[in-house]
Amino acid sequence: MNPRQPPFRAEHIGSLLRPQELKDAYAARAAGRMDAVALKAVEDRHIRDAVALQESVGLQSITDGEYRRIIYWGHFPKAVSGFTDMEAPLPFKDDSGRQMTYITAVVTGKLRRERGIATDEFLYVKSLTRRTPKCTLPSPCSQHYFRWREGVSEQAYPDMDEFYADVAAIYRQELKELAALGATYVQLDDVSQPLLCDENLRNTVRQRGYDPDALVDRYIELNNAALADRPAGMTVGMHLCRGNNQGKWLGAGGYEFVAERIFNGLNIDFFCLEYDSPRAGSFEPLRFMPENKAVVLGLVCTKIPQPESADELKRRIGEASRFVPLERLGLSPQCGFASTAPGNPLSFDDQRRKLQLVVDVSRDVWGPDRGPGY
Repeated sequence: MNPRQPPFRAEHIGSLLRPQELKDAYAARAAGRMDAVALKAVEDRHIRDAVALQESVGLQSITDGEYRRIIYWGHFPKAVSGFTDMEAPLPFKDDSGRQMTYITAVVTGKLRRERGIATDEFLYVKSLTRRTPKCTLPSPCSQHYFRWREGVSEQAYPDMDEFYADVAAIYRQELKELAALGATYVQLDDVSQPLLCDENLRNTVRQRGYDPDALVDRYIELNNAALADRPAGMTVGMHLCRGNNQGKWLGAGGYEFVAERIFNGLNIDFFCLEYDSPRAGSFEPLRFMPENKAVVLGLVCTKIPQPESADELKRRIGEASRFVPLERLGLSPQCGFASTAPGNPLSFDDQRRKLQLVVDVSRDVWGPDRGPGY
C-alpha cells in the first residue's frame, strides 16, 4: 500500500450518523413541508460538520457522510430511470431473531443514467477538503441481486444480457464523468456476493432459478464490464458486508464460497472486508488474495456502542497478516454507521471514539511515517 494514496491504513466505509435536524428535514421534504433548496442548505451545513469530524480524527479519505441519501444506494435510482419502489422480500434481522422489512427499488423499465449519480456529492466534498474525497456507489452486481424481481423485471428485459449491458454502461459513464471532475477514489459497496456465502440464502437463490456458484461468475463478469476502460489514475475498491441497517443484518457465512474467484477475478485494487463478528468467518479465505491487491480489515463494529480493545484489534491484524503481508493491510469499521438514515444504535460520541480508535491503532501498527500521509 502506498502511504500517500488510497486505500489508506485507516479507512471508514462512508456513511455517518445523521443529526436529528437532518432527519427532520428529510421528513419535512417527504411531506411537502420543505423544498429541495431548503433541504440542500441543511445537508450542506451538516456535511461541512461531517468533513470536519473526519479530518479531526485523522482520516485521509473523506466522504459527505452520505447525508444526501436516505439509504446507501439511494442516489442510484434517483439518477437512473427504470426503477419502482416495492417491499423487499429479504428481511433484516438481529441477534434476537427480530425481523425488519424495508422498501427497495426494483427494475421495472429500461435503465438509463439521466444525470450524475455521485458527481454532485463528490464536487461538494472536494470543495471542503484538501484530503482525498471518496466516492461510494452500490456495486454493479447488486443491481441484479436486490433490484431484479422475477416475474416483474423480465417485462422490461426479456434478454438478461441486455440488462447486464445497460448496468455496465451506466457505471462506465459515471466513472468517466467522476474522473473528469477530478475524482481518484471510488468504493463499490456490495452485499450480494457475501450473501452467496450464506447456505440459507444460497437456497433462496436456487428458488429464484439461479445456480449460486454460476451467479458468482456472472457477477464477476458484470463488475468487470462496469470497470472496463476505467479512467487512468482512479483507485477502485470493493466493500463487502452482510447487510447493515439499524444494527441488523441480512446473512452470515465466511468468504470461502466466493473468495478464490472474486479475490482473483475482480479487476479492482483492494477489498474492504467485514470481519467484526463470527458471522464473517475466519481470515483463512485471505490465502487466496493476490499480491497486487490490498485488504482493509473491517474489525471495528458499527452495530454496537461498546468500544473495541486496541490490543485485540492489533492481535487480529497480526492474525490476518499470516495470510496477507502487513504492508498490504489496513483497518476500518466493518461498514458505515448509518447505511440507512435512522442510523445504527450508537451515539455520536461512540462514533467519534470508534473512528479515532481506527486511526490510533493504524498509527500504532504501521507507524506515523508509513501511515496515510501522517
